Amino acid sequence: MATAGQVIRCRAAVAWALGKPLSVEEVEVAPPKAGEVRIKIVATGICHTDDHILKGSLPNVEFPVIPGHEGAGIVESIGEGVTSVKPGDKVIPLTIPQCGECSFFEPQNLLPDKTSRFSCKGKQIHHFLWISTFAEYTVVPEYAVAKIDTAAPLDKVCLFGCGFSTGYGAAINTAKVKPGSSCAVFGLGGVGLSVVMGCKAAGASRIIAVDINKDKFAKAKELGATDCINPRDFKKPIQEVLTEMTGQGVDYSFEAIGLADTMIAALASCNMSTGVFVMVGELDSGSEISIDPMLLLTGRTWKGTVLGGWKMRECIPKLVSSYLEKKFNSDSLITHTLPFAKVNEGFELLRAGKSIRTVLLF
Repeated sequence: MATAGQVIRCRAAVAWALGKPLSVEEVEVAPPKAGEVRIKIVATGICHTDDHILKGSLPNVEFPVIPGHEGAGIVESIGEGVTSVKPGDKVIPLTIPQCGECSFFEPQNLLPDKTSRFSCKGKQIHHFLWISTFAEYTVVPEYAVAKIDTAAPLDKVCLFGCGFSTGYGAAINTAKVKPGSSCAVFGLGGVGLSVVMGCKAAGASRIIAVDINKDKFAKAKELGATDCINPRDFKKPIQEVLTEMTGQGVDYSFEAIGLADTMIAALASCNMSTGVFVMVGELDSGSEISIDPMLLLTGRTWKGTVLGGWKMRECIPKLVSSYLEKKFNSDSLITHTLPFAKVNEGFELLRAGKSIRTVLLF
């Protein structure tokens, strides 16, 4: 493309400091160095993790920073030695890179050479998870990019960068939900509803959706939930309600909110001997959970998951192909589409519980 090798000036949403709204600025994006790819971001979702950055509840984030990690775009240019993608390819940038050579996970505030490709008003701007999709152009290492089918609609599959993949994979990969089993899903945001879809795809016979916002129940049933319950409708603890509903507790439970109390409830709602609880939600940095050891000693399993346990570079293209084959309906997670300039409005919808996923378009 004509911009190859040049600094590109474009829009980005910069978080200058903790607790401040994002500021849409003109930023300079340097060309990719060896082993790097510069991507024109077409669409990006707003995830709760991005809100955690602004609130200061994520560790190891350095300000000023360009957030965003749920994007899709088109390769604009490549650095020396890049072979897996070329300009014009549709891609999804990856929050968990896959180099195929190591298991070490390093801070991703700067690119691997410890420099940034972003600057604004003469200041260096940090990357977020290397990918910073709240920028019209971003630069990432080659091993943090997955090439996807040219038929994929970027404004839909951007969710595969985080929300959908995390929830769907938590059921398929982490829990390994078995056909005919029972599941409980705590929290019906974008990730929780993706868990519901994963449980359904795995053949679960009973999927109980749990949330204090009844407005989310219709969507949960549309995506596969067999029951929807609101803990505030009961005088007894929700784990007791779930145990009574199923006779012995569910086979699998998932917490997609990020609260200590609901994690304990989700663990306790599992079958005592063989139940598996998967922690999907993100607790605030520094949080601690205190549990009764008998909950585990009696046989339950507590598991964690990051991005649904996928090997991202291998698996994201396959998920996109499954989407194109209509094997699941992730489009229904998108409740709002806004122009990028309204990024702060998108966060307001998220915080008010009025959106499941808002997608921003450049």
